[in-house]
Amino acid sequence: MIDAISSWWVTLHGHGEPAIAAAIARQAQELEQVIFANFSHAPAEELATRLSQLTGLERLFFSDNGSTAVEVALKMAWQWWRNQDGGTGDERRQLIAFGGAYHGDTFGAMAVGDRSLFTAAYEPLLFNVSRVAWPHTWWGDGEVEAKEEQALRDLEQALATPTAAVILEPLIQGASGLRMVRAAFLRAVAARVKAAGALLIADEVMTGFGRTGALFACQKAGIQPDLMALSKGLTGGFLPMGVTMASERIYQGFISDRPTDTFFHGHSFTANPLGCAAALASLDLLQQQPERFEQFEGRHRPLLEHLSQHPRIHHPRCMGTVAAFEVDAGEASYLNPIGLQIQRHCLEQGVYLRPLGNVVYLLPPLSISDQQLQRCYAAISSAITALL
Repeated sequence: MIDAISSWWVTLHGHGEPAIAAAIARQAQELEQVIFANFSHAPAEELATRLSQLTGLERLFFSDNGSTAVEVALKMAWQWWRNQDGGTGDERRQLIAFGGAYHGDTFGAMAVGDRSLFTAAYEPLLFNVSRVAWPHTWWGDGEVEAKEEQALRDLEQALATPTAAVILEPLIQGASGLRMVRAAFLRAVAARVKAAGALLIADEVMTGFGRTGALFACQKAGIQPDLMALSKGLTGGFLPMGVTMASERIYQGFISDRPTDTFFHGHSFTANPLGCAAALASLDLLQQQPERFEQFEGRHRPLLEHLSQHPRIHHPRCMGTVAAFEVDAGEASYLNPIGLQIQRHCLEQGVYLRPLGNVVYLLPPLSISDQQLQRCYAAISSAITALL
């Protein structure tokens, strides 16, 4: 069975990657877990140093998963403003997010994510967020400039209200259907956020660690956020771990003699040594063979170009290890049954997919061979021919 979606985008290098498995085994014989409050250990310190060097963000906070990494970023951004001027508060009480966003399933992450039937039951408990359209694009999109201009005008209008932070998924929105934007748009967003004095939060839970063709999507886009959430591929998919990167400026906002300025947040398995060992081994692999993610888009493109000639396939798009398109099969919806039908058909051919309704995508591990990737596209082509 070919795992063509990296088991929900976490299995970065492939299942059972020997280097990561060996690193975890070695670490398990030395130190498997220890409290990370008023305590530290070497794997966490090494991972912190390397992630800081790679992201350009000097500080970080360990947690457990992507949603929590986002939650931590939101809490940091909010409290950072509260800590200014002696902890007396600030008028910056607005948060801005983008339409279609998904940031996780904890309450803060749900609030900044797009509201849908998945969050409807919790609506009375979710705080208000201002939203701006996400001008997603695809091959042959003749309206992208107009969409971007309108989104930037809407962002400027929203930023006229004093804003604590703007959160986005850089370059690719994941769960809403692998919706891609251009790097120039993100640079324009970042410039406006900075001019307004607000903080920028980058949710790189899905896009981080080579998925967009660069080590981090922010680097590919040419932006530098104040806060960055990381998870999924962080440990190569072996163990759950989350990290929230922060600039030195943000960190210093929590250093004072006032207990109320403290960032009161923590988890039992924060900076788990096994997870840190896995993450270090995964970073080694990425840095030793950057061409595996830097050149992956060139492997997708000819196969997607051929597949997209089918008349029922629309909006093909590709970036890094991610390829996606939409199937013309009724309502454009996460609940469109065509996704499950395509999944079942491909399973019979040894390829595991999980379409998002009528959005079909491939997001395979870096270890996939050319022959295996071709099998994935052949399975999709067979499914569409049989079902549509």
